[in-house]
Amino acid sequence: QVQLVESGGGLVQAGGSLRLSCAASGRTLIRSTLAWFRQAPGKEREFVATISYAGQSTYYADSVKGRFTSSRDSAKNTVDLQMNSLQPEDPAVYYCAAREYLTTSWSQYDYNYWGQGTQVPVSS
Repeated sequence: QVQLVESGGGLVQAGGSLRLSCAASGRTLIRSTLAWFRQAPGKEREFVATISYAGQSTYYADSVKGRFTSSRDSAKNTVDLQMNSLQPEDPAVYYCAAREYLTTSWSQYDYNYWGQGTQVPVSS
């Protein structure tokens, strides 16, 4: 089993930056694809970013491309999401997720481990 715990959420002003972290325990994620999803109130959970098992490839939703960057530290079993130029449409609960496959996926249904989520409100 893998446990994922997000941290770093909090209120930030529009245009500001925030860095989320996700720490894994229970098993190494060295051969797992990691991802970030988010869910705003009244909306479905949506894909934000995914990073390949070795960290050599990252993919982003069009809505965050150029503003968000995901990175991972396999030695520490962590994955981060640097969020810059936060916009009013970015507030949501942000989740990290893991899947024990080497291929990346944009679909939440392909991920079998989830964190509890961290809130990111954005003030205008």
